[in-house]
Amino acid sequence: MPTTRLEQQMQFIREIDDLKSIERRTILRNNPRWENSAEHSWHVAISVWLLAEHSNDPIDRDKVIKMMLIHDIVEIDAGDTFVYDNSGMAEKEAKELAAAERLFNILPQDQATELRKIWDEFEAGETAEAKFAGSVDRLLPVTHNHDTGGKSWVDHNVTKSQVIERNQTINDGSNRLWHFAKGLIDNTAKKVGLRD
Repeated sequence: MPTTRLEQQMQFIREIDDLKSIERRTILRNNPRWENSAEHSWHVAISVWLLAEHSNDPIDRDKVIKMMLIHDIVEIDAGDTFVYDNSGMAEKEAKELAAAERLFNILPQDQATELRKIWDEFEAGETAEAKFAGSVDRLLPVTHNHDTGGKSWVDHNVTKSQVIERNQTINDGSNRLWHFAKGLIDNTAKKVGLRD
């Protein structure tokens, strides 16, 4: 059991390395393998930095970047839940809460409290920062599906109405990003023949 502050921090750093082994259901656009959660976290963090000007409301961009870097850490214990898996989504909250409790508490108390507060804010989805973070988090899988011919949607027999239903929350954080995403969804659905 780590005892010093540095030992606690290093133990957390070791633990989060495991995020690299959590596969998502999004195929990479230039490589026929599934994206992992660490890659996704990096990609959404960079995307927030670039797209922050499209938020519906003023946001603290640095705070949203922090959200993106930590929002999926819980998947180390809870795994990634495919957003179109209704039964998995029903169990997701309890599994992720238990994971957050274990993982963040590896850190020294001040850092554990700070990261948990940011993670809880993201999960609640009520602040301008959390809404925009959620928008970018949902946008990138839409772009991946567009660029790969709807690969994960087709492979999992997802309908266009399911895609719209699950992703329309992009509009909560950014009308512009939702308009863009909706165009990609419409284009991909038409190209690959997704059922309505």
